[in-house]
Amino acid sequence: MSKTAALTLFSLLAFPVAPRGDAQTSAPKSEPKYEMRNYVVGFLYRGPKWTAESTPETERIQEGHLANIRKMAALGKLAVAGPFSDHGDLRGMFIFQIESVDEARALANEDPAIQSGRLRLELHPWFAASGLKVDPPK
Repeated sequence: MSKTAALTLFSLLAFPVAPRGDAQTSAPKSEPKYEMRNYVVGFLYRGPKWTAESTPETERIQEGHLANIRKMAALGKLAVAGPFSDHGDLRGMFIFQIESVDEARALANEDPAIQSGRLRLELHPWFAASGLKVDPPK
């Protein structure tokens, strides 16, 4: 997925479209009001030390990667995280609930997958609808 396609996808996600009703039976509705805010979006790519091989070391790194994601979420700094399922060079993404690219970089650089070179991170400031969240499992 190209950077442009990924950013377009995220722009579409930032402005959800309500289903259209039957024009004959629906009363006119006012446009929704969006409160906007700044985020930082991180794209995770295969790094120079990437391997698909599963070893005790890669499993340890992956466990540390997931622990760092949980830590950033628990701190209230990370709204969304997840992998892409097409197995390309673009491996996953983060959406940070912070405005500072430097702060996002500092948090993400604690990730063993980034430290080891298995993943590399690209960060971008992003302006989108306020209130992004993922409901935790129950």
